Amino acid sequence: MKIAFIGLGNMGGPMAVNLAAAGHDVIGVDPVASPDGLTMATNAAEACADADVAITMLPNGAILRAVAGEVVSALPKDAVFIDCSTVDVDSARAVAEQANAAGLGMLDAPVSGGIKGAADGTLTFMIGGNADALETTKELFGVMGQKAVHCGAAGAGQAAKICNNMILGVTMLGTCEAFAMADKLGLDRQAMFDVVSTSSGYSWTMNAYCPAPGVGPASPADNDYKPGFAAELMLKDLGLSQDAAGGCDADTPMGRLAHELYTKFIEDGGQGVDFSGVLPWLSSRGHSDT
Repeated sequence: MKIAFIGLGNMGGPMAVNLAAAGHDVIGVDPVASPDGLTMATNAAEACADADVAITMLPNGAILRAVAGEVVSALPKDAVFIDCSTVDVDSARAVAEQANAAGLGMLDAPVSGGIKGAADGTLTFMIGGNADALETTKELFGVMGQKAVHCGAAGAGQAAKICNNMILGVTMLGTCEAFAMADKLGLDRQAMFDVVSTSSGYSWTMNAYCPAPGVGPASPADNDYKPGFAAELMLKDLGLSQDAAGGCDADTPMGRLAHELYTKFIEDGGQGVDFSGVLPWLSSRGHSDT
């Protein structure tokens, strides 16, 4: 397939490189990045002019809406537009309506798996949109990831991503709180891990991404909390969850509190730190801190 890939940052860059390595004709567009092995275009319209598929990986809904006009206008009829950004549900649905009106297939397909998953081709895709468009492009998802779940109509992929990452943020905070309290109770961290990872406290944040250095499988905690998934990105996703909760009248007190705590963490120096870096931050705080 001929693929226009717009947005070649930490996630989009390796995804595009993997597609090119699999034999697809990938034309990249990015104002800064220019990964090795990709042919670059100067703008989205140029890249999309005769593409079978356009893929975007962009920072937010406002940028997606701006870029979408250029993509939709340039893509040939019956091409497929896949947006892999994490954005608000309303933006995903608005872009889908625009693309469908132009005779394009449209999928919102945010990802889980982080920078390592993008590089290794092991991402999970949460997909909203038309099943025919997914069938046409399923090979591409197989190159970029290990699992693609069709969640429903336009916007359903973003809804799944927002709900998933709200769980992730809340769970990471709970895991870090427990380690910080265990330290102050004199409980050895390895003993804590050995118990929790094999009992009812089991979770991905404990078992696969443990926030305590030297405990469990290697994680950003073992690399001075250099980001695998930056705290700012978690804050962004928690903000999207709260915007969505307000829009659909859902009560999400834990999600709201997680958003507040990650805001405080970043204000206290957490910018550029992995989202699991809340452990040393919580450890430095006392019971009466707010």
